[in-house]
Amino acid sequence: MNDTAPLSAYSADYRNKIRGRLKTQQVFKQFLAVCLGIDVFLVLIWFFTTPFGYFWPIWPMIGTAIPATILWWIGYGIPPREITDADIDTEIQRIRNQK
Repeated sequence: MNDTAPLSAYSADYRNKIRGRLKTQQVFKQFLAVCLGIDVFLVLIWFFTTPFGYFWPIWPMIGTAIPATILWWIGYGIPPREITDADIDTEIQRIRNQK
């Protein structure tokens, strides 16, 4: 779709994809807020029980950073490119040439 088309011209399927992406962004923000709260709580426990000892809260922090990174990539990363008819034709031609 070109950039000058009115917003109402976008298909319902495309709008649903955008809605899903916005929902993922919302979930990412909520997840990040919860993770940060838990991380602060764990660091406080560490600080008041074994200050300057082994920093064990790093393991739960890493454990929550992995899904947070995945959620960020889905919500804010490079949007997937739409597969066009030209892409399909090119792939069909490539497969024919292999035979």
